[in-house]
Parts: sequence; structure tokens; C-alpha cells
Amino acid sequence: MRLPECMKILTPLFCLLTAGCWSSSGPEVVVYTALDEEFSRPILDDFAAATGIAVQPKFDVESTKTVGLTNAIIAEAARPRCDVFWNNEILNTLRLKRHGLLEAYYPQIAESYPAMVRSADGLWHGFAARARVLMVNTELVPEAERPASIRDLADPKWRGRCGIAKPLFGTTATHAACLFAHFGDEKAKEFFRRLKRNDVKILSGNKQVALSVAAGRLAFGLTDTDDAIIELEKGMPVEIVYPDQGEGQPGTLFIPNTLAIIKGSRNGESARRLVDYLLSPAVEAKLAAGRSAQIPLNPNCKAEVRVATPQTVRAMQIDFDAAAAKWDTAADFLRDEFTGG
Repeated sequence: MRLPECMKILTPLFCLLTAGCWSSSGPEVVVYTALDEEFSRPILDDFAAATGIAVQPKFDVESTKTVGLTNAIIAEAARPRCDVFWNNEILNTLRLKRHGLLEAYYPQIAESYPAMVRSADGLWHGFAARARVLMVNTELVPEAERPASIRDLADPKWRGRCGIAKPLFGTTATHAACLFAHFGDEKAKEFFRRLKRNDVKILSGNKQVALSVAAGRLAFGLTDTDDAIIELEKGMPVEIVYPDQGEGQPGTLFIPNTLAIIKGSRNGESARRLVDYLLSPAVEAKLAAGRSAQIPLNPNCKAEVRVATPQTVRAMQIDFDAAAAKWDTAADFLRDEFTGG
């Protein structure tokens, strides 16, 4: 065999046997994120470009939302794949805390956030909130008849004309558990039974609720500000109502995104750098300026906000740990009530 032909065979083998021919993959971080890919991927891409850390994202599935990612982290507990869980709500993060699957981290920047949206034990960090709102079709609902409370979903005059997302996943499930914690089990159960008796339409997600209201298939529905603002800014005939602002009413529920590092994750340093990055005022400003209009929670973020905030409307006061403790109770009841088991 001539030398050039021999070298063609031996060179790849030589590269496999010598460390110098390995091309290091470099630092990376695996992120499970429940925030919609169109909103979270650009932020993760910016982080990768700024730091040189490769980001390996796993996004949620619309049908299972945060529950699917949370269950995946629980199933992988013996050999964690996820480094950072970027949840678009809070209760499933607290479920992971209750399973002992989170690792404490105390970034200095977290101290800028309100105490209610950060964990004293360093296990999770809240930022960039959304509000749970009523979205109303202004062509179908006269101004004098606009709903003002989530209880209006059970008003017989709207029978079959309003909707919610399936209350087993996403922020709707979080909202349900918060109601169980706030009102008590029996009052919360009766509220959802009244929705069922009123033939409230159950859609696959909050986005589908917003689209159905905008298209006139529903008179109004319960959704999140990120889905509602998109339809409003498209010029659709809709209005956002921040519910339960009247005397004696509980106020509007604001749900933060949360960040948590998974215990036993392989890329701890990269995970900590990503958490620092996502908690920065610049990232909250980008999320506020984007189509989803996330609500900054860091007082040092001076971004223009296009939706109401806990500083401009009455916010529902929730003990999120108590709500997390009600998760299974609420989920079991709602599964039986709305799916038959």
C-alpha cells in the first residue's frame, strides 16, 4: 500500500487515539423551559452568544405544559439531564422542591427582587410575571355588561359562551391550586362545579382561549396577559379585564416565571451563570418589550410595560407554598370533574 493511501486510513484512527484530535464540546447547559419557545429561545440564544456556553433547550408540549417537564425531571431524578428549569409559573417548581430535587443557589442579583417572588432557601427565583385576566370580545359584549370577576364565568347569562384552558396543566392548573389555597377546598370545588354546570368551554390552552375570543367564538374567557396582549395588539376587537378589583374581592393573580437549578445536574457552573443572566434587568426588559409583554419584577428594571402590574392593580395575595401543598387535591378533583378520571 502506498504511503498516501495508508495515511488516509491511519489518520482518522490516530485522531481517535490521541487527545489532541478530540474537539472539546466546551461548556454547555441543559434548560427545560415552559415559557413558549418563541419568547424563550431568543433569550437563550443571546446568552449563548454572550458567554460561549452552548444551550441545549427542551421546550414544553402545549398539551401538558409545565406538568410534562416537571414529571420528566422527577422521572430523571436518579440521573438528571436538566441543569436549569425555567418554568413559566411557580407551583410545579415548588413541587420539585417538595421532592427534594432542587439545588440552592444565592445569586446576589436575586436580592433585588421582592421577597414574595424569591425563595429564602435559595431553591428558586421568580422573575417576569404574567397576570391571569379575562379577555372580552367587545363586539359581542356591551361595555355595560363586561365581566369583572372570574365568578362571572359561572353566570347563567353567559352559559356556553365563555371558556378556560384545561385546568390540569399550565397556569390554569396553577390558578386552580391557588384558589383551593385561598378559598378552601369546598368553596373552590363549588366554583369549578358551577363552571361545569354553566357549560364553560374547556380548550387545550390559554392561547386557544385568546384566539377563540378574538375570533368571536367565545364572548370572553380566562387567559394570561401574554396571550391576550398579542390579540389586542393585532387590532382584534378585544379588551383585557383585570378581574376581582372590587371591594372585598381578592384581586388579580400574578404568576411569576421561576428559575431553579436541578440537584445533581452536570453543568453547575454554567447553570449558575444562566440563572444570573436571566435575572438581569436587561432580560426582564427584553421580555417586557417582546410580544408576550412579561411584567418585570426587579425594581431596577425600568422597561416600559404594556400591561397592568401589581403596582397598578390590586394583586391577589397568595401563599405559593400553601398553593403547592394543594396541588394534588386540586388536580385529583379537576381530573375527575372535567375528564371523568
